[in-house]
Amino acid sequence: MSQTWITGGTVIDGTGAPGRRADLLIDGERIVRIGEPGSPAPDGAVVINATGMVVAPGFIDVMSHSVSSLLGDGLSVGKVTQGVTTEIMGEGWTPAPAVPGEAHAFPVHGLPNDDESWKARANGWSRFGDWMAAQAEVGAAVNFGSFLGATTVRMIGKGHAAGEATPQELDEMRRVTCEAMQDGAFGVASALIYPPGSYASTDELVAVCEEVGRAGGIYITHMRSEGAAILDGFAEALEIAQRSGARLHLYHLKAAGAPAWPQMQTLIERINAGRAAGQDIHADMYLYTAGGTGLAASCPPWASEDDRLKERLRDPATRASIRAAMLEPDGTWEPLGNLAGPEGVYPVGLKRPEHAEYLGKSLAEIAALRGQDWIDAALDLIESEPDGVGTMYHLMTEENIQLQLKEPWVMLGSDAAGDDPGEQDGGFAGGHPRALGNFTRLLGRYVRELGLLSLEEGVRRMTSLPAEHLGLTDRGQLREGAYADVVVFDPQTISDRATYTESNRLSVGVRDVWVNGVQTLRGGKHTLALPGKRLYGPGAGRFVAS
Repeated sequence: MSQTWITGGTVIDGTGAPGRRADLLIDGERIVRIGEPGSPAPDGAVVINATGMVVAPGFIDVMSHSVSSLLGDGLSVGKVTQGVTTEIMGEGWTPAPAVPGEAHAFPVHGLPNDDESWKARANGWSRFGDWMAAQAEVGAAVNFGSFLGATTVRMIGKGHAAGEATPQELDEMRRVTCEAMQDGAFGVASALIYPPGSYASTDELVAVCEEVGRAGGIYITHMRSEGAAILDGFAEALEIAQRSGARLHLYHLKAAGAPAWPQMQTLIERINAGRAAGQDIHADMYLYTAGGTGLAASCPPWASEDDRLKERLRDPATRASIRAAMLEPDGTWEPLGNLAGPEGVYPVGLKRPEHAEYLGKSLAEIAALRGQDWIDAALDLIESEPDGVGTMYHLMTEENIQLQLKEPWVMLGSDAAGDDPGEQDGGFAGGHPRALGNFTRLLGRYVRELGLLSLEEGVRRMTSLPAEHLGLTDRGQLREGAYADVVVFDPQTISDRATYTESNRLSVGVRDVWVNGVQTLRGGKHTLALPGKRLYGPGAGRFVAS
């Protein structure tokens, strides 16, 4: 097997321990030696001069949406160029197990490469593990694993209908969850503001998560509220974890909208109280004040029941009811358009040619151009666009980002896919900058520029913290015997470059990346290698009794 000798760098091992000058030897897929600097390179080893650089474990993205992009080509350019070596997917929807009667298995992420052949292939995925096996067959530049989407579980049991699940439907939901845990899912991942997943009751989620708890897994959740009712959203999440025995993780920790901003301090205090009482609670976050989801999230959830939102918008009476609900939200749902205000809503996923002039403009600006109220403009765009309209909602504060980052149980999740933005410089690309910059932004802005965290602590948040939380043994640390997921970066230049108006700019400062001992980034350029491994959760390969 080939050997790689990384010499002259400062090794930050991921544990939070002080960095030190050391040389590192990779042999095959493992790290076999970390020694004093200046030792001679082994005969025949490829020598990497890391003078002036940091040598760190590969970064772990615990909230990836690379479901389709990884199946498309496996390269994950936008993540690899940030130093990411592992992606964990699953929020809400997963393409397996296949949901009977659906058009295809990728309603949120889109078909891989728009390739119609994936429809028939994915329809045969009767178990969660079928998707993971397909990804392993395609190959990946990163290690990959996933949670089981709670919305997918709900749809297998009850389709797009609202209402309580029957005992028979609940038994089916538990069955597919149990099988997914056996197949290596890390747990169940809910997204409780989006229908039909939002139709699940607390009791239903507890029943499903009992299968997760038996396997030692995690209930990971986009809470039912991140807005004014954020404390209620956390209380429900904690109840589900406590009653089911699953561990708890909060997706993209944030307080969305001005009414919620002051509540973040209280939420952190409640999380810390739970942790002090022995509850396993973690969270991830992205480092931007705008969130990203569909424009349809501005509508009340009932409008999407049975997957008939566009049909309802074409009926004048029902459209009027939807409009009235958006004009005066009743507090039972998360009205993202109202929380951000039309000036803070940016529809970036518009595809129709007549909408091209709207790209880069806020919903308020679009409404003015159309001579409409913002609600009418939003509903027209939802109805007329062929697919969902990706939208950025400016909802959070920089003050809360910094407050949250100070907590030692907070790690990073991109909430984005690892797409390749292409070689073009600048220009609006219709995406969120977190996709290409979340990890480098931590080290550039919050470590180097603001000094909010030490370099060692910043690295720990992206490496050993998520690895230990997910049970990824032999990853997340630089130590002898561990898998050689390694990043070499320049601490003086590492930075995100993508912005809301130029979202296709790759990060800088990460020079070299290895995954399982194979180099995936060399001199800042992707090598096209696909050495990633499928990763398994704690219930893999063992029977989990119902």
